[in-house]
Amino acid sequence: MTGNHKDKSITRRRALAVTGGTVAAGGLAVAGYQAAFADTATTTAEEATTASASASESSGCMTLMSSVTEGPYYLDGALVRKDITEGKSGVPLTLRLTVVDATDGCTPVKGAAVEIWHCDAWGYYSGYTTANPGGSAPAESEDGSTADDDTYLRGYQIANADGVVKFETILPGWYTPRTCHIHLKVHTGGQKEDGTYEGGKVNYTGQLFFDDTIAEEIFTLEPYSKHSGSYTTLDDDMVYDGGGASSGLLTLEAVHKKDPSKGYKGFLTVAVDPDAENTGAGSGGGGGTPPGDAPSGAPGDAPSGTPSASASS
Repeated sequence: MTGNHKDKSITRRRALAVTGGTVAAGGLAVAGYQAAFADTATTTAEEATTASASASESSGCMTLMSSVTEGPYYLDGALVRKDITEGKSGVPLTLRLTVVDATDGCTPVKGAAVEIWHCDAWGYYSGYTTANPGGSAPAESEDGSTADDDTYLRGYQIANADGVVKFETILPGWYTPRTCHIHLKVHTGGQKEDGTYEGGKVNYTGQLFFDDTIAEEIFTLEPYSKHSGSYTTLDDDMVYDGGGASSGLLTLEAVHKKDPSKGYKGFLTVAVDPDAENTGAGSGGGGGTPPGDAPSGAPGDAPSGTPSASASS
């Protein structure tokens, strides 16, 4: 089943990618970003919400998340930073992930490095800004932003003593033939160096997913609505297996229930085995090849120094 896109409104701006499977309007107001990116640890109400979300996920945290292929849009060298937007326009998303050890009673994995990357509101990934996202979309360069075309919407965060990391980003758009998703890897044993994360090993490679109802509502807003075409729903996605939170489906809370443009907060507990290693490179699991006839800089012609691309996205 696919969903069709309409039109409405948010602002614009401009400046990377993995596949994973089972483990997470008119003008966008600055106030919307501030509300969505407010530190949830500063208020008792926010803490209660987080605790509730974590509790609802914890019942499944003993189920080890299974890694899948990293896909064709992954790049090494993402920066360690909380805000990965670089000014990219879209509906704000505060993403709070809790990494736990599924082999040791779901204890927090302190120091785990969580790496995420995803496409922008029109389906473009940094590092691959000329790759056709499918459907009809403006060129990535038309978004008016000053984001770095090699680094936007990519980053690391290091888990605190409670295994928690927090990112400030935007809800991803879509590209053919995938549903709305965020790629992630969990690393352990390395360290922050020169602004990025070096050494150690990758314990988990996966993806985070969004409820269809929320995603399709967001896609009617600007700038998302400038990308027209057919959106792949969760049921028809080649990676999401229908397992809910244990398959990476995020718990989402609207910042303002009557105005989705104000943003969302997303929560998920990611259960891993800190002794395992799975980079996702060349592993099984679907992901979908990028749209055909992708231009230079797209998978199959990865940037210099980039790992060779796999066939999934």
